[in-house]
Amino acid sequence: MVSMRWTSQDLELLPDDGKRYEVVDGELYVSKQPHWQHQYICLELAAQLHAWSRQTKAGKTNFAPGVIFTEDDDVAPDLVWISRERLATALQVDGKLHAAPELAVEVLSPGMINERRDREVKLKLYSRRGVQEYWVISWQDKRFEIYRRENAALRLYSTLYDKDVLTSPLLPGFSCNLHELFSEV
Repeated sequence: MVSMRWTSQDLELLPDDGKRYEVVDGELYVSKQPHWQHQYICLELAAQLHAWSRQTKAGKTNFAPGVIFTEDDDVAPDLVWISRERLATALQVDGKLHAAPELAVEVLSPGMINERRDREVKLKLYSRRGVQEYWVISWQDKRFEIYRRENAALRLYSTLYDKDVLTSPLLPGFSCNLHELFSEV
């Protein structure tokens, strides 16, 4: 039996129905429209990253951009940060990134399938493709996991909670009080 490998071209044929369609290693992943709190966390974190980026002029933050690593690895992280230097070569005429951003962020959606996709499948993909940091956020548990590149792979560096302050060597001078980030959740 031959199994179908999904590609970026296949994604173009799917309906624009509010669902998020992604392909990792040729497998199709479909997500429902996100929960209000999911989007709120994305907005709050993006605002802080955007403010830091405007001040430092170091890079850009964006919501759910298309990131096409290969024809069968085509995803849309909830949030990315990419340096100006990398953006200059990664952003192609189709409006998608064709190289890894330095930072990818996923906010967990409820359900084991969604959690497995973000904690395992996308972690491996981002690790293989050169993402420098990967942040996985659980708004339900007010937990923030930081994965950093170590020996050519993303590894769990630390887990932060509501009372902690997020910093990153990738973003010198950036800090985010997680209590503020989670205060409306």
